[in-house]
Amino acid sequence: MFFASDNAGPTHPNVLTALSAANEGYAMGYGADPIMDEVRATLRTTFESPDAMVHLAATGTAANVLILGTMANPWDTIFCTPESHINCDECNAPEFYSGAKLTLVDATEAKMTPDALRAAIMGEGNRGVHGPQRGPVSITQVTERGTLYTLDEIRALTDVAKEFGLQTHLDGARFANALVTLGCTPAEMTWKAGIDAVSFGGTKNGLMGAEACIFFDPAKQWEFELRRKRGAHLFSKHRFLSAQMQAYLKDDLWLDLASRANASSERLRAGLAGHNAVRILYDPSANMTFFEAPRRLHQHLLGAGAVYYVEDGDVDHGPADGILTGRLVTDWSMTEAGVDAFLALLRG
Repeated sequence: MFFASDNAGPTHPNVLTALSAANEGYAMGYGADPIMDEVRATLRTTFESPDAMVHLAATGTAANVLILGTMANPWDTIFCTPESHINCDECNAPEFYSGAKLTLVDATEAKMTPDALRAAIMGEGNRGVHGPQRGPVSITQVTERGTLYTLDEIRALTDVAKEFGLQTHLDGARFANALVTLGCTPAEMTWKAGIDAVSFGGTKNGLMGAEACIFFDPAKQWEFELRRKRGAHLFSKHRFLSAQMQAYLKDDLWLDLASRANASSERLRAGLAGHNAVRILYDPSANMTFFEAPRRLHQHLLGAGAVYYVEDGDVDHGPADGILTGRLVTDWSMTEAGVDAFLALLRG
């Protein structure tokens, strides 16, 4: 009954096997290993982008900030939502690596709208040398509230960015979960919808720690490589990143794992929806659900061994009927039995 985060789940056995195989003998370092050549080719095929720049990083934060650092000048501002991971959960790393500031775009259920983005862009870059210049747009798919942008919504945002000559980054820490829900191709959710660069996540979906940084225009290849090295994110024994991503992509394991996580979340939501003291928030469609319930119910669930985050209050102190918000995240390893045990507690 562990629903705190998909970061907390185990590494998939296929990945551990691939790491063990990669540990045999010698291989060139810093990304010159033959496994990385295969990974690069596979991701280019997967994204239908034969010239894409593909590199690996060990964390989602590293992937995001190295991409944004390459896209933004120090005198720019990066447009994102208040709930975005780059604003809430990266300890100012985007500002540290890029030198740019963040401009927060009004959002509904963690999703920015074209009108809000246009207003935010027009509010910057108009003070000449005295103010920040307009920089890249960063959107999150799946959002930090479990919501999803449709392909049309992504295109509408990238169209606005392009009106002002700006590029768009997609934070895809849960890229696979979103893709499975939308039933589209990686290309359709990225460059065909106007995305210029994507953080292709793996750590939340069964990897030990590997993410791909993909630019669909390879013009900034050398700059990215320099920033990755200068930022201390170029692994010497890089084959252990490559091996993880190789296993992740082989036989579409990444999609299978995301499908499992999403199915568990759907089972969970169906059970929550049948409880008269619970209200599901937003319109979640992947592997993350927010719900409101009385404090007494949260106390019951957590006290009986369920593990999840309560976001907006002290579970232990306050009125028993006070409403608090819980967040439930399912990963690839969550079983039907685990979901059903939680729902049995809920009914009890």
